Amino acid sequence: MVARGLLTFKTTPSIVATGVTVGPLEKKSLFVDKFDKVYEDERCEMKTNEHGHAKMMEDACMIALSKVDSVPSDADFLLIGDLINQMTPSNFAATTVGIPYIGLFSACATSVSSLLMAALLTETGMSTCAIAGASSQHNAVERQFRYPNEYGSQKPETSQWTVTAAGVAAVAPYKKGFPSIECGTIGCAIDLGMTDPLNMGAAMAPAAADTLTRHLKGHNKDVKDYDVIMTGDLGKTGFELYKKLASNQGIDVTKNFRDAGKEFYGADASFLSGASGAGCSASVFFAEIIDKMSTGEYKRVLLIATGALLSPLSFQQGDTIPCIAHAIELTMK
Repeated sequence: MVARGLLTFKTTPSIVATGVTVGPLEKKSLFVDKFDKVYEDERCEMKTNEHGHAKMMEDACMIALSKVDSVPSDADFLLIGDLINQMTPSNFAATTVGIPYIGLFSACATSVSSLLMAALLTETGMSTCAIAGASSQHNAVERQFRYPNEYGSQKPETSQWTVTAAGVAAVAPYKKGFPSIECGTIGCAIDLGMTDPLNMGAAMAPAAADTLTRHLKGHNKDVKDYDVIMTGDLGKTGFELYKKLASNQGIDVTKNFRDAGKEFYGADASFLSGASGAGCSASVFFAEIIDKMSTGEYKRVLLIATGALLSPLSFQQGDTIPCIAHAIELTMK
C-alpha cells in the first residue's frame, strides 16, 4: 500500500522565532513563564471579544518578527486561522499586519497545518519568512459553539476549557541552531459518529491515533526516536483514549507521550478535562516545546495537533463531528 499524506522536507526549514500571547486566566497555566505576553484584560482592552482576539494575534505576529529584527514588510506570507465564523479575528489581524495572507482552518489542528504549509512554501524557495499559527478566545468560542458564560450551564467532567491564546512561528530557510522541520503527515478526517461538543477529546482521539500510526509507519520511525510526542488538546479524557487506541495498534505508549490540553492548567479540577482551542496547542508548541529544543533539552519531537471540524450549524442540525489530526516532526541539528 502506498503511503499517503506524508511530507518530507529535504531543505529542513527552520523555526527562527515564535510569539505567544495569552489572556489573564492563562496565568494559571503551567507554562505561563514561557509565554511572551499575558494580558490583564480578556478582550485586550478592545470593544468586543472578537476584536480582542484579533489584537492578540497581531501582537503574537509582531513579537515573533521582532525576535528576528524584522517588520511585517519583511514577511512573505501570513498563514493563520481560528475557530470563529469565517475566521474573522484572523481576517482582522491580517488587515492590520499587512502580510500577504491565506486563512487556514483545521480547527484546533491549525497550529500544525499552518506550520506545514509554511514549510512547503519555504521548501519550494517561494518564501524566506512565513508566519504560521493559530489562536482562540474563550468567550468568543463558548458563545459560538456552546453557551455564553453568563448562561451558567453545568458542564460534564469530559468538557474542556477553551484557552485564550495566540501562538505563531516564523519559518525561514534552514538556519543552524534553530529547530528545523524534517517531515510531517497530513491527517485524514475521521468521523465515528460522536455528536457531543462537551466531549471533544474522545471525538478527536481516533484521528490522533490514526495520524500517529501513519506517521510512524510512513516515515519508518519508532516512539523511542523522540524526546516527546505531544498531542494538542485531547485533555485528560481524550488523552487516555488516544493512548489505548495507539496501544491497540501495537505502538509502545511510553513516558514521552504528552498532551498540551491535559497539562495546560495542571491539576486544577475547575478546568475539568483540561484545555482546548486552537490557541492551546499553538501556545504550548511555540513556547514550551520550542524553548526546550532551543536549550538542547529536546533533540527530536513529534507534534500532533487535533481538531474537531464542526460548525455551529452542523451542531444545531444534529450532525456528527468529523475530526482531524496533523503531525509535524522537528529536530535540532
